[in-house]
Amino acid sequence: MDQTENNTSHLNGTHSEGLMKKRQDYLEWPEYFMAVAFLSAQRSKDPNSQVGACIVNQENKIVGIGYNGMPNGCDDDLLPWSRSADNKLDTKYPYVCHAELNAIMNKNSADVKGCTMYVALFPCNECAKLIIQAGIKDVIYLSDKYHDSPEMTASRRLLNLAGVAYKQFEPKQSRIVIDFSSINHSGMNRVNCLEGLQSP
Repeated sequence: MDQTENNTSHLNGTHSEGLMKKRQDYLEWPEYFMAVAFLSAQRSKDPNSQVGACIVNQENKIVGIGYNGMPNGCDDDLLPWSRSADNKLDTKYPYVCHAELNAIMNKNSADVKGCTMYVALFPCNECAKLIIQAGIKDVIYLSDKYHDSPEMTASRRLLNLAGVAYKQFEPKQSRIVIDFSSINHSGMNRVNCLEGLQSP
């Protein structure tokens, strides 16, 4: 057999035993998008709750990312970050922009109609309004720890009326780890990381 025939038979699989196969432990789309939301949350300066959101279109392309923080142009050193105070104006709530709002405002497409939002926390009623108005059709959330609050009850009512589907995310692993040093080591088949898919 000459070299040409040898190469042909190799390509046809005759000598395929030595071919390396693809990784089997890669991130699936849902884990990937929720991990992006959690990574985005690391940009938040909120000392108590770091929340991220990731908007994805029907082609599995990310079209918006956001995290909770103060509005653009507002010095976040001059605004309060407290969760409670005698005066509500001394808490963060009248000022902070939620991750969902920022993800919608940061969109890199003409619109987000028909898209899916991945978010760490179930959206509050104010964010539900934005999600509905933006045309987002699905919400995938990880934590629903404020389920019984009036804001979340109102949110579910609004989402149900508008026909926006929502589903709790069930991670296949509790942690995803990003190891920046792994790129310098050959044979590493894991480049995963993020501070676990846990609620902030």
